[in-house]
Amino acid sequence: MTVMTALVTGAGRPAGLGFAVARLLAELGYHVILTARDGSAAARLAEQLRQYGHAATALRLDLADRASMDAVADHLTRTFGHLDVLINNASSMPDFRTLSALDADMDAVRSALEVGAIGPWALTQSVLPLLSAAPAARVVNVSSLAAQQVATGLDLGAPMRSPAYSMAKYMLNALTTVLARALADTPILVNAVDPGNTATHPERVDETDRPAADSARDIVRAATLGADGPTGGLFSNGRRVV
Repeated sequence: MTVMTALVTGAGRPAGLGFAVARLLAELGYHVILTARDGSAAARLAEQLRQYGHAATALRLDLADRASMDAVADHLTRTFGHLDVLINNASSMPDFRTLSALDADMDAVRSALEVGAIGPWALTQSVLPLLSAAPAARVVNVSSLAAQQVATGLDLGAPMRSPAYSMAKYMLNALTTVLARALADTPILVNAVDPGNTATHPERVDETDRPAADSARDIVRAATLGADGPTGGLFSNGRRVV
């Protein structure tokens, strides 16, 4: 029997969305591969899943290092030979308090783009042979409606908040449609999901934030679409936004 496999990036924090997604996929019977720049942190969470009887592996993955991505792809090739689900969840929000693009720190912009847009693009390239080897792979890019600040353009009624993060998510949305088009003649579906405001950082939780487990369900829904499912879309609260 072929093992269903799912790789989740940014899965190194117990309260994080990546771990919540990995846990739900594990409960559905997937062998989840938790990845994070801190490999030991991902390893602790993978061990936690195994203690509950789930199949889980941890690998170090740095989205700013192509060699790291290729090493992960090589490991998956030797171990499984295919990849059913890729969740591009990792992101960087280095400018949470920046209220205008005019005040943006360019180092923060480069960091956000590297992790939030360029990294997922490069990782998808690295694991594409594995996705192609699966019967019907799914790629889910975890986005944010913060990107709509960029899409709004001149109609934006206020300065753009968190410009580096917002630009990275805008690029990720564009990448989603580009990849979906490039893979249109294959069984691979590529979609983006905005999980909404999620309680993943205890130091900045708002009372309106959703629990990580609730937000994770939207992502897992996109990761388990049937053959007639959509591709190239941005979804929020189960509805297509773009």
